[in-house]
Parts: sequence; structure tokens; C-alpha cells
Amino acid sequence: MEWKSASVLITGGTGSFGRKFAELMLSKFRPRRLIVFSRDELKQMEMRQTIRERRSSPLRFFIGDVRDRERLYRALRGVDVVVHAAALKQVPTGEYNPLEVIKTNVLGASNVIDAAIDCGVKKVIALSTDKAVNPVNLYGATKLCSDKLFIAAGVYGRDTRFSVVRYGNVVGSRGSVIPLFLEKRHSGVLPITDPRMTRFWITLEQATVFVARCLELMEGGEIFVPRMPTMRISDLARAIAPNARHDVVGIRPGEKLHEVLVTEDEARRTVRYKDLFVVQPGSVLPHWKNKNLNGGERVGEHFRYASDDDSQLLTLPELRKMAGIAEEAEPKLLEVKAS
Repeated sequence: MEWKSASVLITGGTGSFGRKFAELMLSKFRPRRLIVFSRDELKQMEMRQTIRERRSSPLRFFIGDVRDRERLYRALRGVDVVVHAAALKQVPTGEYNPLEVIKTNVLGASNVIDAAIDCGVKKVIALSTDKAVNPVNLYGATKLCSDKLFIAAGVYGRDTRFSVVRYGNVVGSRGSVIPLFLEKRHSGVLPITDPRMTRFWITLEQATVFVARCLELMEGGEIFVPRMPTMRISDLARAIAPNARHDVVGIRPGEKLHEVLVTEDEARRTVRYKDLFVVQPGSVLPHWKNKNLNGGERVGEHFRYASDDDSQLLTLPELRKMAGIAEEAEPKLLEVKAS
């Protein structure tokens, strides 16, 4: 992909992912234009000051909301690549404000799709979550619906390619448990939902590198899933505060004990590579073929990629490293061989 001649737009561009992705684009890929699309003028100002725009910087800031179709159409004119990161993500928010979450996560996704097709965008990649797999909360249900919309968009958006990236919890993102544990560790007591609870874990920088790689690999219709380590919430607590007592508060409404990234039903159309899985679109796009991906192998019929697989668990030293210096750590590039 010729990044230097591309115009790239990030929805939700002032969020944790958007900021880190913008930094990656500016430092490594230098697109012709990089548009941060978000609804928060204060965060845009803070981001502008943090990144320290130069006069020759390709960075542009665009106030807008994915709920606003007209504003999206204006923003996407002349754009080649869209990374759709805008969403309402807090599980309790979804449980108590369901219609608002639907407006952003589902109707907003539909607006992005329509605007991208009509404005001639070449590639759109949408960020998803493990909570979209067999969802038990409204947030997960809206992201599942959003994923279905993006995959199906390839049917009628023939000149615009759509794909999805699905991954687990992001270390250090807003709402992450790590800042909470760091804040509470001096009290000597850490609140634990359930000692058995496991989660997939990825650093913010690894997530951005993975999305950039998938933009180069995608042909449209794929769900890309990075192969990630997992952790027990009780192990994370011990890694951050070894001497703290654990106060078991119970699983909150809408939470799972373990998360799944590839289900047994999806296994029939999932291909495994060294560092990722690719869930193929199946009957939605029956003639799908990705010439950029080769060397993979089909997973078994009863395969399931879940966080309760003990072989993927991080050790306490590894957890300490991720919790303490995750932002400074050099990410391992998640790559596959391209043809």
C-alpha cells in the first residue's frame, strides 16, 4: 500500500487507539493526509499540543460525530483509507443507555459504510472486540451487529473494501483495570471480580501495528484476529501488588468469566497463520479470495480460541512488564507472509 500518497481518516481519533495510531502513522508511514475525526474539541486541542504539529504536518482535525451522516460525507471526500474506531465502549453505559449505544455503534457504523461507498473510499477497517463474540451485554451485541454490517457491505460496495479487526483487552486504555489496580495498591486491598476470570491481553502499540498490517493485507470481508496471550485477573493483581488482599466483588452485569475470539461455528471458515487468525466471510461473500494471504492452515472443526486456554497464560514477570512499561516496550510485529 502506498501510504505516502494516501489520505487516511480515523473515526474516534482522539481515543486511546486513535491517538496511538496517529502517532504510528506520522512516525512510520507519513501519509499525505491524516484526519482525526472526533466530537471532542478539547481532546483534539490536547492531541494537537501533544503531537506538536509542524507546518508541514499532514495531520488534520475534523469535529464530527459518526451519528451525523452529512458531516461524515463532508469528512470522507478525497479519503482513501478509513479506520473506524469510534464507539461507546463501556459495558455499564450500554446496559443503562441502550438506545444511545445503538445510535453510535450500529447506526454510526451504517453511516460510515454509506459515506465510504458514496465518497469512493478504497479501504475501511473497523475495530471490534472479543465482547462481540457470543455477546451477553448490549455493547457486545451492538459490536456484533456492526461487524455484520461491515462484512456485508462488501456485497454492494464493490469498489470499497471492508474488513474487521477483532482483539481483546488493551493494556493501558481508558477503562482498563491496570490504572485501577495501580491506584488501589497502596490501600492494600484490590477489588477482584472473580479469581478465575481470564482475558486476552494486547498492548496499545501492538494493536495499532496490527491494524496497520491488516490494512495492507485485507482484500475485504475478513475478520482479522491477532494471536494474543491471556491473563488471569487474580494474577494481574498479584503482579501489580504482591502483598495486597483481594476483595472478591463478583462479576458485574454483562460480564463473562472468559472471553472467546473465534467460536466453534466460525472455525469452519477460519485459517490460522503464525501470528493471527483470519475468519473468512463465507456465504456473505462466497467468491472471496485474498491473494495477499498464503501459507495458512485450516483450524479443526471443533477449534475454539478462548482466554481460558492455560497454554497462553502470561507469567507474573510478563504481567509486571506489561503493566509497568507497556508503553515503552517494543511491540512484536504481528505479521504473515504475503504473496
